[in-house]
Amino acid sequence: MSLDSQQQRSAAQFDRQAGNYGRQHILAETRDVDELLALIPEEAKRGRALDVATGGGHTALALARAGYGPVVIGDVAAAMLENARKLIGEEGFAVEAALFPAERMPFPDASFRLVSCRVAAHHFSDVAAFIRESWRVLEPGGYLLVIDGSLPDEDAETAEWLHQVEKLRDPSHGRLLDRATWKRLMEDSRFKILHAELQPMQQPDLEWYFNAAGTPEENRARVRQLIDGASPQIRAAMRLETERGPVRWIWQRVSLLGMKAV
Repeated sequence: MSLDSQQQRSAAQFDRQAGNYGRQHILAETRDVDELLALIPEEAKRGRALDVATGGGHTALALARAGYGPVVIGDVAAAMLENARKLIGEEGFAVEAALFPAERMPFPDASFRLVSCRVAAHHFSDVAAFIRESWRVLEPGGYLLVIDGSLPDEDAETAEWLHQVEKLRDPSHGRLLDRATWKRLMEDSRFKILHAELQPMQQPDLEWYFNAAGTPEENRARVRQLIDGASPQIRAAMRLETERGPVRWIWQRVSLLGMKAV
């Protein structure tokens, strides 16, 4: 498997941290996935599904429970992929696993009824290529389901601050995209957008995030400096809590559902 530098960073990071993405991880709660699946007609909730950058496999498990199958999982991190395969198999569902980057999917055209990607695209080296590949491997009438960390609409100051924080916390971080950019990229690839919503998502405390990513102490100190220096605009947009107890904030989470129109 040939990887570019960004993909190599992601593979190395998540091979190291795979053990942190088990059943107790925050992403094991999949109500956000269920809410998007509820927008798909019941008669369309059948057939093969592909979960790209599957991580701990929680999203793929939600797809299997919803009736898709067999579910195929993909990731650039072999340790993540193996843990996800075990998680889904232990629940009694068939699963196929493949090691590949999101920008280059090793499947024929029109192979899947649904492609999903949840809280992973901000690590990709080329989000537009991922969307184009999703279009290619989807059947006509198939669906692309994307959930990812995002940004407040039209707030460049907060976007740059959060990019610095995330890059220090996890060097494999690429960049969060705002809702308008996601919509444009999906429309450029001819998806019909059925849903594009921002929702505030309360994050675990800062120390949890440091530990989940294995953030070096030097970088932790620099993140704390950025938090201390955050402007009133950033503090309001992020709902940054620093006065009492652990440091916490709100992530904007974008939920998108697109259809490959017939």
